Amino acid sequence: MGSVSLLSVIVGEEELLVDRAVAEIVAAARADDPEVDVHDLVPSQVTAGTLVEVTSPSLFGERRVVVLRSAQDFTKDIAAEVTAYLNAPADDVVLVLTHAGGAKGKALLEAAKKAGAQRIDCPKPTKAAERLQFVKGEFQRAGRQITQDAAQALLDAVGNDLRELAAACTQLVADTEGRVGTETVARYHTGKAEASGFTVADRAVEGKLGEALEQLRWSLTVGTAPVLINSALAGAVRGLAVAAQPPRGMSDADLAKRAKVPPWKLRTLRQQARGWTPQGVARALEVVAETDALIKGAGRDPGYALERAVIEIAAARNQRG
Repeated sequence: MGSVSLLSVIVGEEELLVDRAVAEIVAAARADDPEVDVHDLVPSQVTAGTLVEVTSPSLFGERRVVVLRSAQDFTKDIAAEVTAYLNAPADDVVLVLTHAGGAKGKALLEAAKKAGAQRIDCPKPTKAAERLQFVKGEFQRAGRQITQDAAQALLDAVGNDLRELAAACTQLVADTEGRVGTETVARYHTGKAEASGFTVADRAVEGKLGEALEQLRWSLTVGTAPVLINSALAGAVRGLAVAAQPPRGMSDADLAKRAKVPPWKLRTLRQQARGWTPQGVARALEVVAETDALIKGAGRDPGYALERAVIEIAAARNQRG
């Protein structure tokens, strides 16, 4: 399909970087063919039937991008089906596999390599210098600059979560001009105001609407960036999704890793997950994605968008069917 490789494997544990790599391939495929059909599937959605369906030659000749997420979690049968496909790929399908990169499901990685798939590595920035480089890179992507001291101040204020760091960078780029220095960062992140975003998120997923709205208004009043509040909401809902439907036989340590929370927070997550249905969780995930788009430019009033998100997430908690 034009300049886009038909087989790609994206390797790494850092979700944000993997998501970006996937988005770049999809964007390149759309540049070649705006009508391209995209199927983005997680392991629970992949059966032998769906695999055949999304990769079979199309009657109408439309091209497709098929993204298979977390390939290391595939069952043996599905891994075998994917391997068989890799040996005889369709010429109108761009297949993208994402893989955490560990020993689990390594045979599939090998099969992809053998089939000539392009490999894109997304290593997690683990060292302080790498995280600093990530912050600077976020500003460079936007055609802007941040001083070394300001980048360090941002890391100190926001912490090491890449999604939250990216959100904080986006906010600073949107609201400021020129080179960003320490004074600007201090103005946005006095103390740990953004921690209140987590309080908003906890009350919303617990269905405590009055408290959640009160916390939200306070957070916005003290100057917490809207992107950070929505990032906290997204984190809470993603954690909920893991706690509400944990994969069979998964240890608490792995569960905590998947939910991106310290192990001690699992008990809180499990309590919060009570009363949630899969439909409710799916709706809440939609809400945070919509709110992200509204805050980053599609809407005019971030405060209103967040208020609506909190109301809808609290309502989703009681959603049935």
